[in-house]
Amino acid sequence: QVQLVESGGGLVQAGGSLRLSCEASGRAFSSLAAGWFRQAPGKEREFVAAIRWNGRITYYADSVKGRFTISRENAKNTVYLQMNSLKPEDTADYYCAAKVDDYSCSTYACYSDGYNYRGQGTQVTVST
Repeated sequence: QVQLVESGGGLVQAGGSLRLSCEASGRAFSSLAAGWFRQAPGKEREFVAAIRWNGRITYYADSVKGRFTISRENAKNTVYLQMNSLKPEDTADYYCAAKVDDYSCSTYACYSDGYNYRGQGTQVTVST
């Protein structure tokens, strides 16, 4: 079992920045791939970004590429999402997710879905 707790959400003006954190417990974090997802009211869940167990390979949705950066510190059991140049359309509930890393697969499809664990989420609101 893995427990995930997000923090760092809030209200920010368009063009501003936020950094989300997700702290994991319950299983060796270094064996897990981690991802961030978001869901806005009335919309489907959307993949945002993912990172492999060693932090060397990352994946991003086109909508956030060049603005968001995912990173991790395995010594702290934590994954981060640095969000810059925020837009009102980034407003959503953001949650992190984790799964055991699959060494047999390295495609975007493998890491944009299929997570076993997720946190409760943290709200991000971007005002105009």
